[in-house]
Amino acid sequence: MSVSVLGAGAFGTALAISLAGKGPVTLWAREPGDMADRRENSKRLPDCPFPDRLSVTNSLPLGCRADILLLAVPMQKLRSVLEEHATLLHGKHLVACCKGIELSSGVGPVSVIAQTIPDAKAAILTGPSFAADIARELPTALTLACADAEAGKYLQTELTTANLRLYRTTDTIGAELGGALKNVVAIASGAAIGAGLGESARAALMTRGYAEMQRLATHLKAEPTTLAGLSGFGDLTLTCTSEQSRNYRLGQSLGQGTPFDPSTTVEGAATARAVDALARKAALDMPITRAVAGLLDNQLDVPGAMKSLLTRPLKEE
Repeated sequence: MSVSVLGAGAFGTALAISLAGKGPVTLWAREPGDMADRRENSKRLPDCPFPDRLSVTNSLPLGCRADILLLAVPMQKLRSVLEEHATLLHGKHLVACCKGIELSSGVGPVSVIAQTIPDAKAAILTGPSFAADIARELPTALTLACADAEAGKYLQTELTTANLRLYRTTDTIGAELGGALKNVVAIASGAAIGAGLGESARAALMTRGYAEMQRLATHLKAEPTTLAGLSGFGDLTLTCTSEQSRNYRLGQSLGQGTPFDPSTTVEGAATARAVDALARKAALDMPITRAVAGLLDNQLDVPGAMKSLLTRPLKEE
């Protein structure tokens, strides 16, 4: 196995730690600081020491020598990273480890890889997981989606670790959508709890948010069963119920009317805007997504958003 992780945020670091338990792994960081000396990422993932077989580099050519490259960069920066370093990435197994929909194009990470590096074996690793759990060797299950079935089997074998169990699918669109859309619902759920609207309101938002996820997935020809798995229902459950989720915490801040750290990457914010634009263009009914986009753009406050949802015409479930 030859694996590198490109991107030393919390999730990329956690994956590198887990994978280094079964073989050498290189973690590429644009600004590694003292990670190599301290043997931990104290800024993004403190108290999670690096295994001996994990090496850190700021040399992208060195990081790209591996056959399998895990792309742990923010969704909205993925295309620029791929375009800038295309010559290093040709013919590789490229596994996106980000969740979201690109604002400029309305597509997910696998599509971005396919458009920018056509000869790569594109895949996505997604599902219910927190970086700290993976790094601390707590049991975690994820979805590995790759349209090429044989490449998917290879990646599943190589990337499964003692604590990280991967389930395989060829439905990349469904896996992309599950990982992206649950972040939008998490923002809504956090806003409900932050505003003191109660657990029943959160349960309603999760359930009707899941219906919106299915609606868009069906429109884009994804397999509905994919959304019922780890990358959809599983990730939705985790992200909407835990303060470890940055999307949920952003929602709480919106609900409480308190500031949120602008330096924190929250993929669901851009995704809400991108999906709202997609839904309007396709005439799809996605009211929760529309409400979240309105909250983020200061076009709605939480009471106004809840009123817009509660006063919709009555209908069958």
